Amino acid sequence: MLPKCPRFLPLGTSRPVWKKQRLICLSGGFFSSPGLLLLLLSSLRAESEVEEIHAMVGSDVELSCVYPHGSHFNLSDLYVYWQIENHHPKTVVTYYLPNGSTGMYADNHYKNRAHLSLKHMEKGNFSLNLQNVTPQDTQEFTCQVFRESTELGKILTKMVRLHVAANFSTPVISTSGNPTEGQGLTFTCMSTNGYPKPNLYWINRTDNSLIDEALQNNTVYLNERGLYDVVSTLRIPWLTHVNVSCCVENVVLHQNLTSISQAENSTGNNDRSTENPPKSDNQRSYAVVFSILAVVLVVLAFAWGYRSRCLHRRYEGPRTVEQELTDHA
Repeated sequence: MLPKCPRFLPLGTSRPVWKKQRLICLSGGFFSSPGLLLLLLSSLRAESEVEEIHAMVGSDVELSCVYPHGSHFNLSDLYVYWQIENHHPKTVVTYYLPNGSTGMYADNHYKNRAHLSLKHMEKGNFSLNLQNVTPQDTQEFTCQVFRESTELGKILTKMVRLHVAANFSTPVISTSGNPTEGQGLTFTCMSTNGYPKPNLYWINRTDNSLIDEALQNNTVYLNERGLYDVVSTLRIPWLTHVNVSCCVENVVLHQNLTSISQAENSTGNNDRSTENPPKSDNQRSYAVVFSILAVVLVVLAFAWGYRSRCLHRRYEGPRTVEQELTDHA
């Protein structure tokens, strides 16, 4: 049974004096419950600069929380808490208490993934090591450190905002059927397993202009891995020459992935990525000319070699006759 804190108004005051009475009660046993401590932390929270950190899905990351004055700490004098305060109720990531408890009341999402180093904490480094980052870790984490020897005075507060990202796959463009004059053209673009939610654009490569969003239908959804898949369908009027590209933008990674699709008359599908552009008509003509010249050079080289062997052959007829006469004699 936890002790109850008396609440009273000192004479001559109209507002309760909370801080001193609360600290007395905490020293009497309130810190035995991390859940009650979170109520205290929310009232003592001070505004501080937020550090921005980026991490890829599946990686490990360190969220920094370091005491700036380079002091040595006794672990039996420390209360260290990492939590997410914008949740209701607040989420306990991990913590350290003087009795050695380091995570019994932590949220299940962070158990066995969030760790503090006792060796580093003795030197004033209270950083959080978060393993196997997931998309759900895109949060604002708060680190708070108290010392029991100073009546649980708070010595450090640090807020870290973690941005989680994952690379999208290269967009794949497909077209439906073989379009003919009078019919519309339909393109479909798909990209998978990225994070966070992407932006998708269709571009007219004739003049590099954005195609009207009214002509496209984008669908973005979370897959079983907690990552985003995006599918976009573009419908445009039939033209003799159509050259469009699909661009998937990941804002966190400052990344743009682009694929190109070209449809001409009724020649069917001709999808490609930007890394392998098709050969132009002039390039095809040059290739044919070079092939013909190569064949001609091979024929000339063969004829020249044959002629040279004929000119240098020695005549051995008389020597053979003389050998035969000698034999008869």
